[in-house]
Parts: sequence; C-alpha cells; structure tokens
Amino acid sequence: MKIQVPFGEGVETVDVPEDSIGEIVFPNELQMKDEETLLLDALSNPLGSRGLSEFLKGAKDVVVIVNDATRPTPTAMILNQINSQLKEYDFKVVIATGMHRAPTEDEYRFIFGERHEDLRPHVHPHDSKNGETVRLGTTKRGTEVRLNKMVMEADKIIVIGSVEPHYFAGYTGGRKAFLPGVSAYGTIEQNHKLALSIEAQALRLEGNPVHEDMKEAMTYLEEEKIFSIMVVLDRNHKICSAYAGNIDAAFDAAVPKADEVFVVEMKSKAEIVVAVTSFPHDIDLYQSQKALDNAKYAVKDGGIIILVSACRTGIGPDNFLNLLASAETPEAALEKIAQKYKLGYHKAAKMAEIGLKMKMFAVTRLEPSVARKAHLMPMATVQEAIDAGLAELGANAKVTFIMDAVITVPKVRPR
Repeated sequence: MKIQVPFGEGVETVDVPEDSIGEIVFPNELQMKDEETLLLDALSNPLGSRGLSEFLKGAKDVVVIVNDATRPTPTAMILNQINSQLKEYDFKVVIATGMHRAPTEDEYRFIFGERHEDLRPHVHPHDSKNGETVRLGTTKRGTEVRLNKMVMEADKIIVIGSVEPHYFAGYTGGRKAFLPGVSAYGTIEQNHKLALSIEAQALRLEGNPVHEDMKEAMTYLEEEKIFSIMVVLDRNHKICSAYAGNIDAAFDAAVPKADEVFVVEMKSKAEIVVAVTSFPHDIDLYQSQKALDNAKYAVKDGGIIILVSACRTGIGPDNFLNLLASAETPEAALEKIAQKYKLGYHKAAKMAEIGLKMKMFAVTRLEPSVARKAHLMPMATVQEAIDAGLAELGANAKVTFIMDAVITVPKVRPR
C-alpha cells in the first residue's frame, strides 16, 4: 500500500505491505464554519469580560501578546479582525518567544502575513535572557515570577493564542502566553523543571505541577487588564472554534474542543509508529521531540518510533542534546538529570524515558552524528526506516502512521 508522508516542503511516498498496515491517524475532522464568522461571534460574545471596545476604552498603553513561528496560530487574521478597535490606541505587539530565539525575517512574515510591514514598528520579540523584566513574587513551588517589563507596564493586554495538547503543560494557550511566553529565562527554567514529574503530561491539567505553577503565576496579574482571544485549529490549521474574553474562561472553553480535534481513538498499539512532524512544528529538533512524546502512547514496549521531521533550522536550544550526548544510555541520562537540572533537560528526560522502552529512528535533515547524540538512529528516508523496522521486528509487526504527531494524542481503546 502506498502512503504519502509529509516531509519538509514536500512528501515522501512509501510502500508498506497491506498486512503490515496498522492505522493511519489524522486529527479528527470537524464540520467547518467560516473562520471570520467564528472570530466575530467570539468577540461579540465575550466570556466573563466586557467586549473588546469597552475593554480598551481609555487605554494609554496597549500590548498585544502573540505566538512565535513555532505555532500555526492565525495571528494575522485575528489582528485584522480587531484592527478597527486597536488602531485607535498606541499599541505594541510582543512576540511570546519564551526561551526561543527571535523570529527570522521569513518567520515574521509567517506570523504577520500581509500586515508584516505596517506592524513592523510596533513589534517587539521577547528576550528571556537579556530583556528587562519585573519581579512579581514566588510561587509555592519556588518559581520566581519575572515577566517582560513592557507587558507589565501596559494598562491593557490582549492575548492571542491557540489551544492544543501539550506534552507536559497539558495544553498550549491561555496562561502559557505569560509563562513561558514573556517570562525571564530563570522563571521558565524553574517552571519547566516541574515537567520531570510523571503528572506533567498531555491532556492533564488537574494535578499537573507545570500547569498549576503557571496558573499561580497568573495570580500576580490583574485579570481586568487582560482580554484573551483563543482559537482551536483543525487538521488543516483552519479555525474551527474561537473564544474571547477572560483568559481563564476562554482557555477553559477551548480545551474540550481541542480534545475533539486532537485526541484520536485507536484500536490498538503497534510495533512501529511513524510520528510525522508537520509544518511549522518541524522547525527544529527541540520542537519535534513532542511528536515522540505523543507517539509513545501508540507503541508497544520493545517497538520503534520513527520520527519524521525536516528540523528546518537544526537542533534549536541545545541543552537537551548536550545532556543526551554526554550519556551513553537512557538510564545514564536520567541519572545526570536527577543530579542537576538546566532548562531543556526536561526534554532530554522525556526522550530518555521513551528510550528505556523502545527504539527511536529519525528521518531528518540533521547530520547523522547529531541524531545519534540524541539517541536517535538516523535513516535516510521514511521507506528505509520502515523497512529496517520490519526487518528487525518481523513480518507480523504493524506500522501505524500519526500524520501530525506533535499535536495528536492517540488514545488506545480499552479491550
């Protein structure tokens, strides 16, 4: 059976024996409505908040927080929708990079589209290491909350984001615009250390220490200063639902809709799972790791995950890679992480935990030596990886494909 697997800007066609096909998994397809109508409805019916025009009335300094290029959030469309209200005010757009680098010129265009040039004077990428921050307090878990000074000095903050499953925060969106979005590096490091907990996993909010720490950090902010616009995207990155108003109310309303799209029931686990990382999540290995973490729920112990990601800009923040490269085995990596934590080690820990139970192959544009440092077995093509997996695990092995693995969470039906 021939199957088209997205890779980079194109596709690779693979041929898998019919008897070896497990399942081919996409995010669920929902009945679509007009995107602009959905946004207008959300803005016209804000949750737990005044409407946007009333919210902005009398504002002197407005900040709009938006996602960076690692998310497919339709930022330009949303900005166009609120432009008539926003243009009356002095406003700045802060890109919530978290601990990521500032966008490239191409990435600015991806974020802002045709608005790129006219918005350029307003745009400020957050710099977690060198930017000015304001200390707000310390959470009960020990996270010193320091947020971007420009954001904190604004008298009105508009947050634009998208909600989808996240492998250790439960879900993206909402509170993540502030932590990690516009937090100091040390704040992010302290919060992300909590991702080492077994309770920090996709789809989990209650009892998830990362999420609860983020929520506690939000208590230092004045709720009435924040207006949120949260969207849920479908498998084609089109808006399928939208919510506006109070940041918690909009986020909470979006979560069940995100589950409808991204939580996919499967009949059974497979010996081999092809975890495809789609644009824009294939920006680097740091982001693509999330595909491995979701795919692990669909693989039998002793099986193989095949990561498929262009890793267009390389590795990304390299602390996690350096840690993995310094350890010969997953066990050794976990021992080192237990001794001392640095930001990024949570990612190394998640990869090492997978490595204890299964093998990881990788089809990327990284140098093979780099992939090996991450305990990934490099393969030139998806076909080569599948053939190698079937040769190793036998003719009875099943191959399952998860076509957008960074944001698709498989749930195997109980027998």
